[in-house]
Amino acid sequence: MKRTVGTVVSAVVVIALLVLGFVFGGFALTETQSETLKILLIVCGCSVAFCFVVGELAQNFSQMDKLWSILPIAYAWIVAGKGGMKPRLVVYALIVTVWGVRLTINFARKGAYRLKFWTGEEDYRWSIVRSNPIFRHKLAWTLFDLFFISLYQNLLVLGICLPSLAAMESTAPFGAWDIAATVLAVLFLALETVADEYQWRFHQTKKKLLSEGKALPKPYDLGFNTTGPWSRMRHPNYLGEQGIWLSLYLFAIGAGAASRGVFHWSAAGPLLLILLFMGSSALGESISSKKYPRYKDYIEQVRKYIPIRKFDPDRH
Repeated sequence: MKRTVGTVVSAVVVIALLVLGFVFGGFALTETQSETLKILLIVCGCSVAFCFVVGELAQNFSQMDKLWSILPIAYAWIVAGKGGMKPRLVVYALIVTVWGVRLTINFARKGAYRLKFWTGEEDYRWSIVRSNPIFRHKLAWTLFDLFFISLYQNLLVLGICLPSLAAMESTAPFGAWDIAATVLAVLFLALETVADEYQWRFHQTKKKLLSEGKALPKPYDLGFNTTGPWSRMRHPNYLGEQGIWLSLYLFAIGAGAASRGVFHWSAAGPLLLILLFMGSSALGESISSKKYPRYKDYIEQVRKYIPIRKFDPDRH
């Protein structure tokens, strides 16, 4: 109950910030920004069509998952190029590039990419979502694939680069806000990288032990990862991911786009992505609670993002 209330309150706060961004930040684009946005939307539209058609034909609904970390790199450099390669835009694009390359490599080692591009490992959550009674009719799932998996998620990924679009014609020098954005983005990127590496090593070791028919020693006997940052946070990788998006928004503030304080329409991208991850983390924890008997103890002891207490497997 507490977790549900907390999630609802967090969602309300995020939505309120979205509304404030549009009310106080306005929504006005220059001619160059409008032309750039059109290019981004054309690329986005092609991606939507690709993800939907290929996903339906191959019955592999992770086509967008494969592009999630690649498209923002293209978007960021398009904005940087159209904006005259200003230092702020270049730094923004470099951060997005490092983030995207790292995430692509992490996804690739899980078997997501194949020479037959329409194949590859599908995210396990899609089959679980698909088993929901609401999708018993194929049309319902097809509509979900079109509007959520293909369209909405593509728009979300485009949203990663909205702060860059907002800042593209700024004449403000690279300053304190931009330095803070860069430093925070690097720190969050480091956290996400470390967290993903611990997650990968844990599950690879567990898989190896199981394939050899060996009894699982601690901490592998729990089934889920509690090593490294996972011993103090349930979702350190999600914290890193969301932190990067919020850090990128600081570039819009540094550019003077948010003329009325910190609120601006370009915050829509990071905030909507945070809303998506609220749902994603809730789904993941629901699956883990059913799969692993001790996961509920883990939830009780360890916060999602705040490293207050370390998990004690001997405490029930």
